[in-house]
Amino acid sequence: MNQFIKFLFASCLGTALALGLLFVIGISWIVGMAESANEQHAVKINRNSVLELDFKMPVPEKTNNVPMDPFDLDQEDVLGLSDMVTAIKQAKEDPDIKGIYLNASIVMLGKATSATLRNALQDFKSSGKFVVSYAHYYTQGAYYLASVADSVWMSPQGVVDFRGYSSTITYFKGLLDKLDVQMRIFYCGKYKSATESFRSDRMSDENRLQIREYLTPLYNIFIQDIAKSRNIPESELRQIAERFDGFNAEKAVQSRLIDRFAYEDEVFATIKRKIGLEEKDKLNRVGVEDYFKARGKKTNFSIKDKIAVVYAEGEIYDGNIGDPGTILDGKYVKILRKIRKDPHIKAIVLRVNSPGGSSLASENILRELDLCKKAGKPVVVSMGDVAASGGYYIACHADSIFAEPTTITGSIGVFGMIPILDKTMRNKLGITFDTVRTQKFSAFGTAVYDFSPEESQMMQSRVDWIYQDFLKKVSEGRKRSPEQIHEIAQGRVWAAAKAKEIGLVDELGGLDRAISAAAKLASLEKYRTTEYPQTKSGLEQFIEQLTRKNERDENVRAWTLKQELGDFYPLYKTVKGIRQNNGILFRMPYDLSIN
Repeated sequence: MNQFIKFLFASCLGTALALGLLFVIGISWIVGMAESANEQHAVKINRNSVLELDFKMPVPEKTNNVPMDPFDLDQEDVLGLSDMVTAIKQAKEDPDIKGIYLNASIVMLGKATSATLRNALQDFKSSGKFVVSYAHYYTQGAYYLASVADSVWMSPQGVVDFRGYSSTITYFKGLLDKLDVQMRIFYCGKYKSATESFRSDRMSDENRLQIREYLTPLYNIFIQDIAKSRNIPESELRQIAERFDGFNAEKAVQSRLIDRFAYEDEVFATIKRKIGLEEKDKLNRVGVEDYFKARGKKTNFSIKDKIAVVYAEGEIYDGNIGDPGTILDGKYVKILRKIRKDPHIKAIVLRVNSPGGSSLASENILRELDLCKKAGKPVVVSMGDVAASGGYYIACHADSIFAEPTTITGSIGVFGMIPILDKTMRNKLGITFDTVRTQKFSAFGTAVYDFSPEESQMMQSRVDWIYQDFLKKVSEGRKRSPEQIHEIAQGRVWAAAKAKEIGLVDELGGLDRAISAAAKLASLEKYRTTEYPQTKSGLEQFIEQLTRKNERDENVRAWTLKQELGDFYPLYKTVKGIRQNNGILFRMPYDLSIN
């Protein structure tokens, strides 16, 4: 017996020592990775450097407010829009930066994001420094950004996808019919077409009207900005698009869409000559992320008064745990509560870039913003690419609302959808269901039983009540009657200029103007900004995921699906989001995709 105890003790001790050793090795490896990353990213900015911008990753509103690749431990920071603009402004005054090289082969930007960066590049050019753009192939979005450059170059076999805007919506009604899936849909507003994809196989007249009415002003801005930068009359640009001259490389040059064909090495050789380097000299190209780390934002911490800039980007969900770049009510309520109790924070700027989501989560966030206002902190909203439905809901009580000229907003409407799968299971799989109920509504909302007329009426009444409450909230914030708001609501989506005209927005302008307005409302002359939510680097996200198995598994699953689905991933994410949010949704009718 004593011998057994000795062996047992020795085995336990050995296991404990082995686990301890593995823990020490793991911590050492992680620390080593962090130190190695810091060494690699200790960038020195040399004289005669060129700032390089590429957009292989989408640009979030806030740095690193995106899910990172869980398999890439060397992934660099994903610079946010605000920090990228700061880097460009700093480079404008930096004598070591001679110009900007815009690598425009891949550009994944929203319309307002692209316009903001384009304005920053235009301002950079006012210093007399050059901007050169190059791409193997220009999408319309890439060309819009690139057209501000002094020189627009393209691969000899490239094309410029300059052909006008279109917006395509996917319809699932035919597929659902084939699968015998019955969608029980409840909505308010004749323009609330989020459910249209599931109850029809084509656009309604109302939806076609609203899309055309916001697509046209966006396209007008696109044409006007390019015409000014390229010195081509607007009417001529429209004819170039009508003929699709950009599809032919020679015609793209003849029509002055681009300046010349070249290979990338020829572009670099030209840049060398511009800054006085010899052919044998190395061209110092510094990425915007590295430049920002080296010479970006400088904060004067001696200033005590602060304006909190809260970035609310992505879909709005219930709960506390989710990907970076989503708006979780539990998380944002805590952030706003912390801000409300901080005596040094004198005002709030809410930067909204969201199509909406959960009605309950939106209500919780709006409630906390109202409490911040009651505590004496002015709230100003700055809208990004989109601030629609729930995204507008959380903005509607602000003291002032600013939208970018290319912002899409509105979509004041409500919907709920529940799939009924009893016929699918019976006819396709031979599976049937039966149940025992203790009350009349015990099986209410179950996906395998269809709604009774009474249950359908209950659901529609619930949706109607939430819509009326939405109208009431907006009317309170915009100082109008619910009836007036109803006339411009009903789920309708608006371009920014029209939204200002009808009173949903106060001013057109970017984040900088919103911050200035917040400072004025709070009577601040000296202040600094502090940003929320706190975001983590790729390595920090990886370490955090190691301690949260469910979140780690979900992130790995999301990353894998993103790689496999490619362009269809946003569609999957939208459907998943609708399923994830319980109850009624404040959501834009569809994911905005303008090609």
